Amino acid sequence: MIETELLQRITVNPEIFGGKPIIRGRRLAVEHVLGMLAAGDEFETILEGYPWLERADIQACVVYARRHVANERI
Repeated sequence: MIETELLQRITVNPEIFGGKPIIRGRRLAVEHVLGMLAAGDEFETILEGYPWLERADIQACVVYARRHVANERI
């Protein structure tokens, strides 16, 4: 799946989590998934914890973060 298709899985709704990026309109923030990955959780562990989640959703979070960081200056 190409990045633009993956990024369509990330949505922003001002009524959910104060407009933070979420996955497919569900109440799971991109930052939460990235936090789990940063803590060392494997894709499979995350998928077990969220049965509705798909591998492409996790990939979309990583792509979103990479694109966001690419535009930041530290």
